[in-house]
Amino acid sequence: MNSYMDYTSPTVQFTYDLSDNILFQKDAQNSINELSIQQLNTLANVSLLDIRLSTANVVEPHYHQNATELIYCISGAVTVSLLNPFTRELRHFPITPGQVANVPQGWWHYLVATVDNTHLLAIFNAPVPEFILGSDVLRLTPSNIMAHTYCLDEKKVQEALAPIKKPVIIGPPNDCKQQPPRKPGIHVRLNDTSSHRQIAPQRGYTYTHEYPGFSFNPYQEQD
Repeated sequence: MNSYMDYTSPTVQFTYDLSDNILFQKDAQNSINELSIQQLNTLANVSLLDIRLSTANVVEPHYHQNATELIYCISGAVTVSLLNPFTRELRHFPITPGQVANVPQGWWHYLVATVDNTHLLAIFNAPVPEFILGSDVLRLTPSNIMAHTYCLDEKKVQEALAPIKKPVIIGPPNDCKQQPPRKPGIHVRLNDTSSHRQIAPQRGYTYTHEYPGFSFNPYQEQD
């Protein structure tokens, strides 16, 4: 990419409306808009995603092969979970307005909104934020390779992954047919379970939302 910019050119751009470039929209409450050098040619090594999420929606597990990501919470609340490749620990970092979480380049991570009307700004030190999605890894890796490598039943692997027909980006998909457990309300614990200490307890990181028939905890370990 040409690093020289002729600031006298009539094509030089200094402003842009992010609403003109929707990267992904699940519905009216869950969407991602993108700004990169492809939209604003005066940008250098910086780009961003404008993210809006409602409760229990997830920016799916992924990693950025070309950039570090700084996530700033504008409104609402989100838990940023990342896998430290050096310690092999899965860490959870809840942030609220005015707080940030940093994801180093190449680290596997995902975001879970814990309240409605969550608004985030994800800033990257690259002209275009590139990413590898978990949904692409799962749907494009042959099921026989998955089964053979991890000693799994190939038919069960095929059955489990068959619904993933395209990138998910914000999950669960609108056509998800999984029935959630029948428990009253949605309960989200926002504490760093990897170190068993409460993060900024004075802010009261405990939320309960009345979503009948669904209980959600972003830290729940699966067997």
